[in-house]
Amino acid sequence: MITVLIVDDHPVVREGVRALLAAEPDLEVVGDCGSGADAVAVAGDLAPDVVLMDVRMPDLGGAEATKRIVATTDAKVLMLTTYDNDADVLAAVAAGAVGYLLKDSPRDVLVAGVRATARGETVLSPTVASRLVNRMRRPEPVPLTARELDVLRCVARGLSNPDIGRALFISETTVKSHLVRIFDKLEVSDRTAAVTVAIGRGLLPVT
Repeated sequence: MITVLIVDDHPVVREGVRALLAAEPDLEVVGDCGSGADAVAVAGDLAPDVVLMDVRMPDLGGAEATKRIVATTDAKVLMLTTYDNDADVLAAVAAGAVGYLLKDSPRDVLVAGVRATARGETVLSPTVASRLVNRMRRPEPVPLTARELDVLRCVARGLSNPDIGRALFISETTVKSHLVRIFDKLEVSDRTAAVTVAIGRGLLPVT
């Protein structure tokens, strides 16, 4: 019997996945929860074989919850989400997720994915697999300078441009110039995406 913990901040999704898996004789849903923080606590108590983890949740994101669960339990984590962008995928893989499926996956794909995850096999939806392959084929990204990393760390702390300038003893105009170059090198268009991609590349710690 493969035991499963479902983690998603939408109750309807949790109920639907629970009902789907309940029809399989070798799968048992031992619990569900609506936040990453709860998932970390519950996984330690229930010791599931597989954790089905959403990516974006309000209190603790799926990547960080995955990192903590993998570090403290023997559970295998399979991401189940609507998001398939590079940043989310890379962050999840870096955190220790075994697989990454989208919520629009057919039932048989999800069920097979849970079983494969329990065996420790990599499970990827076709679109996610294509993204990873394409990313591997791209040229190596242009590295950030030490000062750009300083600015990015401040961004990750939630500091505004004026606050960053004061913290690093540079002008706000210089901060903006650094951000433009950071966005260009990371191939993103906003601060949140920059931090997420940087985490996925290991430039910033998973928070």
